[in-house]
Amino acid sequence: MFDKMKALLDMQKKMQEMKRELDNTNFEIQSCDGLVKITMNGSQEVKEISIKDDFKEIEKATLEKAIKDAYNMAIKRAQDIAAGKMKDITGLNLPGLI
Repeated sequence: MFDKMKALLDMQKKMQEMKRELDNTNFEIQSCDGLVKITMNGSQEVKEISIKDDFKEIEKATLEKAIKDAYNMAIKRAQDIAAGKMKDITGLNLPGLI
């Protein structure tokens, strides 16, 4: 019984460490057309959004699509990072767990 409690505590410590790592893992994703760049961390927090300087010449719908595309790619990347770290801790591939 004590071994299981210790194992759970160890797992909890590893999960807290993983959360800290995700918070400190930053990456950039750029829209396919290069108009928008999003900086996000592994905890799926948007840190920065950059729009190309010549955006004034771009139609509103095009800019909106670029932001949506970049954001969705950034979320997917954050989920992939979290899943990889979870796999490292648990040894299991559990997509969507975090």
